Amino acid sequence: MCQLMGMNCAALTDFSFSFRGFVRRGGATDVHSHGWGLCFYDGRGLRAFHDPNPASESPLAGFLQEHPVKTLNMVSHIRYATRGEVKLENVHPFQREMWGISFCFAHNGDVSSFDRTQFAANEIVDCPSTNAPKVNRINKTGVKIPWIGRSIGVEDEGGQRPYNPIGATDSEAMFCAILNALRARFDTLPTLPVLHAAVQSLCNEIVALDDERGGTTILNFLLGCGSHVQLAYSWPGAREGSSVWNGLHYLVREPPFGSAHLSDCDYTINFATVTKEDDRVAVIATAPLTDDEDWVEFKRGQLILFDDGLPHTQADECYEAELRMHGLDSDSDAIPPAPNLDVDMRRYELRRDFFQGAAI
Repeated sequence: MCQLMGMNCAALTDFSFSFRGFVRRGGATDVHSHGWGLCFYDGRGLRAFHDPNPASESPLAGFLQEHPVKTLNMVSHIRYATRGEVKLENVHPFQREMWGISFCFAHNGDVSSFDRTQFAANEIVDCPSTNAPKVNRINKTGVKIPWIGRSIGVEDEGGQRPYNPIGATDSEAMFCAILNALRARFDTLPTLPVLHAAVQSLCNEIVALDDERGGTTILNFLLGCGSHVQLAYSWPGAREGSSVWNGLHYLVREPPFGSAHLSDCDYTINFATVTKEDDRVAVIATAPLTDDEDWVEFKRGQLILFDDGLPHTQADECYEAELRMHGLDSDSDAIPPAPNLDVDMRRYELRRDFFQGAAI
């Protein structure tokens, strides 16, 4: 399967150290050689790099390693094709605008309920790598992606799908389904506790839908929600006949900083020499990128909101990011701004006891 890497920071930080090891897995130390992509936020803007060639051999990936750029929030992906041919349109992260905000999404896993070949005629084609399995290619027949949203009170009325996949992956179809549900649910920008709760419900619904259809769900994703916030979810597992475990891990680097050594190449950095006192960085990866740091594995079904380099594991905890003024940010006239935090949380019936002493 594919692999993921994300980074979320308290201060502008370059990702060249972690990315240096990550791209080695794109064909050098591992088999994920069917393309790579990276998105990072620059204010409200989103810079995107995509290449259907192996990351370990890509001049563009080399450029990003040798010319560090700084960001507060980034998402990256290296691909091992199982659904969809090795083409640019199937390279993650995928991007869409919603509510005047650029969202980006990268996925590792297998969610058969969003396999578009189940809903259209298809044929089998070979991947260019002799080590890769055959993949399904969809013909030109149109496909309506499954509807999710009932878990957050949204029914499929009228069959509207504002967001639809361009490529042939289950990953992009699922991303579009999540955005369709969120767009249908909210008539104002949701605050972060409400957004976390909604996405958690949608993840539970996807897993249940896959189980109903006899799928073996492996669902790990990173969802960039603007310049400050990143959501990460893990429902780990291994494909049938494979011993490779697909989950998510994270760590937080903060003062006092020490040294770290990459797992995929002999490269060490002493962060104490290149950081400031206000730096803090959360790094998320499919498998730990360093061999001398303590990584935390996500629990099954866990959704974590990262902001300011900090993990928020429950919806109620996300109020802290709102108080840092890091909620969803948009100037669009298409949707009103988020209401007052306590109003929004009471409106969507999240826990109320935490308000006491929370300075809200």
